[in-house]
Amino acid sequence: MIEVSEKSAIETARAIAKGETSAVAECDAAIARIEERDGDINAVIVRDFDRAREAAAEADAAVAAGEARPLLGVPMTIKESHDIAGLPTTWGVEMAKDFIAQKDSLVVQRLKAAGAVFVGKTNVPPMLADWQSDNPVYGRTNNPHDLSRVVGGSSGGSGAALAAGMVPLEYGSDIGGSIRIPANYCGVYGLKPSYGIVPLEGHYFPGTDGADIPLSVTGPLARTAEDLALAINLTSDIALPGAPSRALKDYRLLVITETDLAIVDDEIAQAVESIAAQCENAGATVSRSSDLLPELAGLHSQYLHMLLTVLAVRDPTSEYPLPDLPGWCDMLDQQARARRQYRALFEQFDAILCPNAGTTAFPHTPVPMNDRKLIVNGEEQEFGKQFGWVSIATYPGLPAVSAPIGADSEGLPIGLQIITGFHADHTAVELGRLIGALGNG
Repeated sequence: MIEVSEKSAIETARAIAKGETSAVAECDAAIARIEERDGDINAVIVRDFDRAREAAAEADAAVAAGEARPLLGVPMTIKESHDIAGLPTTWGVEMAKDFIAQKDSLVVQRLKAAGAVFVGKTNVPPMLADWQSDNPVYGRTNNPHDLSRVVGGSSGGSGAALAAGMVPLEYGSDIGGSIRIPANYCGVYGLKPSYGIVPLEGHYFPGTDGADIPLSVTGPLARTAEDLALAINLTSDIALPGAPSRALKDYRLLVITETDLAIVDDEIAQAVESIAAQCENAGATVSRSSDLLPELAGLHSQYLHMLLTVLAVRDPTSEYPLPDLPGWCDMLDQQARARRQYRALFEQFDAILCPNAGTTAFPHTPVPMNDRKLIVNGEEQEFGKQFGWVSIATYPGLPAVSAPIGADSEGLPIGLQIITGFHADHTAVELGRLIGALGNG
């Protein structure tokens, strides 16, 4: 019988440092879990076991020599779109299936410097552009909670590998919910960081490089909030302020379960309201409206225009009309105004609590996103309405954590989106930890 490890990344690193286990033993155990569990899930689609064992042996030698690093010897996987030298980076696109990265991404470099041991890479949708992870290069990833359901995207393999207990730590990317949605659908934690704090270098379409992409970020997924905090500190370009030392009673929370642009299943809305009530019972100040909240439908329209423009620039097959330079500057001005609006809001509130999406993990479907429908509260709805929830944080570049808060009537995970002010990433993570301690995660 293969031992099931529920240790977090921090706990694993501590156990290795104390000599209670070894990096090689933890690496072998992670490999065994992948080999045992991943057949029907198909999350870890690029496997680098031989080099991982070599890196683990080097980590044990470093421990023996007295070295101390935050992730020394901890096995992990990473989203396929991050370059690791010697491994394929395809973004799930068949034309790139033979591309082999020559250099580690900056995120990979920083995690390796902290001692992490990479055992493989995890699955994505083509061009990182769907909320299910199915592509012609690696096939489909299935949700560990229900194999007939999607894992989310585009960091779908990341969420699945964590949910199945294969590894304790992952690293993804997010421009349209690509960290938060897999965390939400798979029942794990995920952090979309503040825009611009984690480098995108080495997270480019295969064989390209260039400027960072507007709206796009890379960030961690994990089974605990504490691991998110460690991972973002290890990879951020700046020293983020720590979370205030507070109990739940000291937080000012704005709860949103209804908007003019996004829809949500009643079970999810009730789960969010239940958490809000528990926070209120713990002494938190909870509001359900504010004159400072921007007009979300208008900002969502601006977000979609910017998102589709950014994607069209990178896609030669796109027919989306591109703006001229004055038009692009107008878009940047609109985004700057939105950021100022949210800055004023977060002078009165510590966080927004809201859903990540309108449903839990939906059944696999071959229907493209533009034509896709979802059943919400028994009625068929346009799939695009789902993006209204993730755009609240993405458009102004704010940090957002997806934290597990329970399950629906079918046993599928429900996640809570926790949005905080710019660079208040650790506040979002800490709130995720405190809410998880309520016993609902």
